[in-house]
Amino acid sequence: MVVHIVMFSFKEENRDENLQKAKVLLEALVEKIEALKSMEVGLDFMHSERSFDLVLTSKFDDKEGLSVYATHPAHLEVVSFIKEVTEGAKVVDYEI
Repeated sequence: MVVHIVMFSFKEENRDENLQKAKVLLEALVEKIEALKSMEVGLDFMHSERSFDLVLTSKFDDKEGLSVYATHPAHLEVVSFIKEVTEGAKVVDYEI
């Protein structure tokens, strides 16, 4: 199994609205992309100096599934929105 974790830092402008929209769009991908086995989306509540605003944890059967997800048109639409409203991201991909 492959785990894909991404943390995003959102721009100040319309932050709360954009966070909620991103969460809804990301969670909807589970129904649209067969290779995506599960996704959990969390919004930070600590707002500390080290905090990111949103984290997603998604799981795939294998690296090929992650690749299918990465290039899927539904995912690319969400990526386009997120790129507009974020100022940074960090990612970790690993096998379990």
